[in-house]
Amino acid sequence: MLIGICFLSMHKNHLSATCLIDVIENQRFGVEYQPIIEINNQEIYAYECLARFFNQNNQAIRPDLIFSSLHDSPLSLFQVEYQQKKLQLSYAPNKVEVFVNLDQDSYFSTGSIKESNPFLQLFQSFEKSKITVELIENSEINDAVMSLAMIDMLAKNNIQTAIDDVCNPQSMISTAVIQLVTYIKLDKYVVKNKTNENFILLVKSLIDYAHNAGKQVILEGVENKTDLVFAKQLGVDFVQGFYYRELFKNVA
Repeated sequence: MLIGICFLSMHKNHLSATCLIDVIENQRFGVEYQPIIEINNQEIYAYECLARFFNQNNQAIRPDLIFSSLHDSPLSLFQVEYQQKKLQLSYAPNKVEVFVNLDQDSYFSTGSIKESNPFLQLFQSFEKSKITVELIENSEINDAVMSLAMIDMLAKNNIQTAIDDVCNPQSMISTAVIQLVTYIKLDKYVVKNKTNENFILLVKSLIDYAHNAGKQVILEGVENKTDLVFAKQLGVDFVQGFYYRELFKNVA
């Protein structure tokens, strides 16, 4: 019998095996839909489907801890990611575009990147609205290569893509990936560093590139009216964050 709450293993970014097994076997999964707001009219443009996990005491577990722990087992990573995507799409709002996160390692862990890939088949079967797949931007060169292959296959099946976590200091920008996606999502780090003039010059240049290339920009981390004013000054197309918590507080 499991007693107590989940705890970290010797690796600070990994959960204990006992906790991870309990989450998987008992499918302690949830989903939250956060609205992406069009900045000009403040109306809901889309929802991002976010994974949520809980321990046996119904306490939330950070999703990044779950997924970082699962990377040691590709098959388990696929199993959890796939079940999460099924849950997210099953309860997704009707007739509103949805964004779903997909780890590159999850997609490739199936052994197939083409039409037989379970994720691709799941996305193709989604009929409620248009779906956009978010890829995680990080510092691994191999991930950039996988992202390009994913984007190519998704595009061939008329599925849009977005690149997430852009401008996060722990990530690196793949210019090849950014050229191919439809949306660029700026990390909340941008809002937190809005007084850093040199940094914001770089961000504005990236936004200008996106618009000149026919792409749209989403700013994450908008938590109050001051952040919203900043977002308007930047000239982004959409915003997302806790400022809109009353609109999207929905956990399945």
